[in-house]
Amino acid sequence: MRRALIILILFTSLTGFAQDLKYAQKTLNTLTSKEFWGRGYTKNGMSKAAGFIEAQFKSFGLQPMVGKDFKQPFMFSVNTFPGEMDLNINGKKLIPGKDFIVGQASIGIVAKSELEQKDSLTFLDAKNRIILVLQDKLTWSVSQRVNDYTEIFIKKSSLSETPKSLAINIENQFIPDFSASNICAVVKGTTKPDSVILITAHYDHLGGMGKDTYFPGANDNGSGVSFLLSLAKYYATHPQKYTIAFICFAGEEAGILGSKYFTEHPIIPLAKIRFLINVDMVGTGETGATVVNATQYPKEFAALNKVNDEGKFLVKINPRGKAANSDHYFFTEKGVPAFFLYTQGGIAAYHDVFDKPETLPFTVYENLFKLFVGFNKTLMN
Repeated sequence: MRRALIILILFTSLTGFAQDLKYAQKTLNTLTSKEFWGRGYTKNGMSKAAGFIEAQFKSFGLQPMVGKDFKQPFMFSVNTFPGEMDLNINGKKLIPGKDFIVGQASIGIVAKSELEQKDSLTFLDAKNRIILVLQDKLTWSVSQRVNDYTEIFIKKSSLSETPKSLAINIENQFIPDFSASNICAVVKGTTKPDSVILITAHYDHLGGMGKDTYFPGANDNGSGVSFLLSLAKYYATHPQKYTIAFICFAGEEAGILGSKYFTEHPIIPLAKIRFLINVDMVGTGETGATVVNATQYPKEFAALNKVNDEGKFLVKINPRGKAANSDHYFFTEKGVPAFFLYTQGGIAAYHDVFDKPETLPFTVYENLFKLFVGFNKTLMN
């Protein structure tokens, strides 16, 4: 009877949560908008996203993690493509992002030439140091260096004949000291403010490729930031025993750089972090979720599953071992217990121009919200 009463109280309180799906969708639309230009390195995209997140924290009434500034600035090098992005193959103009992408470490080039075929997928312009590669799917990334050649990946289905000639005009700009910021905020604990539960997500994405094409980054990771901000909104009006802290990291796509910088220059003592939960790509969930570090922290993973089983929130939570694949990693290396959770199922778009908000189902968003709040209660008890 007592156990049933506890469960009833827990889930009655869960129904009162500010699981504002409309807020999350509106936030996602903002983060993926043309104004923020892929939250990257051209057109001031990342900086605009940082300002938006900071403004949201302020509007909820959260406090800076330390002092009066929500931002933790740092710098890193990055190769960018701010201008021309033109490619013609056999006289046919190809569309950036849909028909082709430029290798992220490529140097800019202006050239017209004939191509030499090396194999069924690879074509060369040796004089101008250009490599063309045919692929089934186009997937972009971010580079911290620039090569002395230009690499172009073309979607096979965009061509009806073998590439024989090209006309190309691509502009790159290498930035050795790009300025970025982690955005950090807290809701102070009511009785144990020195014990911290930390929720994290990276807000950067791939940015733009040329002056007309950008990568929206809806699932990766507009979904995670929207989810984090929804939790921040909730905890701002429902303070807990422990301090609930939030960090939106920059530089994840360039090599989990923001979280690495934070762990090397922590603005709260890492030893005070009871647990960290990192979210990245949580916009789906039809087939459940996976938790990285589940095997590292079996007690916490069992607690998470208990909350999930009692609430029937996700169809399953798959355990995964240690992996250096998101912002939890450097915290774990410093001894901070951490999970990285991502959902599964739904759209297949990833690191391409098709990762858009209108295709993101937010299938288990509300249930995931309840799962997190329930799990955080177990951590504090």
